[in-house]
Amino acid sequence: MKPETFLPDEYRPSEDEDFMNPRQLEYFRRKLITWKQDLLADSRDTIEGLQDSTRNIPDVTDRASEETDRALELRTRDRQRKLVSKIEAALRRIEEGEFGFCEVTGEPISLKRLDARPIATMTLEAQEKHERREKVHRDD
Repeated sequence: MKPETFLPDEYRPSEDEDFMNPRQLEYFRRKLITWKQDLLADSRDTIEGLQDSTRNIPDVTDRASEETDRALELRTRDRQRKLVSKIEAALRRIEEGEFGFCEVTGEPISLKRLDARPIATMTLEAQEKHERREKVHRDD
């Protein structure tokens, strides 16, 4: 087991440090874990809310509105479930020493990008190229 890395509350990764040093890795690990915990708490709230709202609504319009709300809530939950999987994959990359590097080019992903989207697996340039290719193929 690795020793715990000290990380002051005000710590933010900086370009002045070695890329993906133990402090940066710990910063992103904590950020990912907190994000995952928040999503799972939202999930529990959603499930409880859906269970509580299972009732017989006599008015057809009210029932339709309720069903629409439930469908939207379930779609949101599905997106969050996929996000939790991406967070878990990012945590695995931290453990394996691959976090912060583009899966396409092998280059470091900018700290600003990782701070904004810690599940990023590509540099901004590689992501944009990927999306352009995807758009071209989608138009076929």
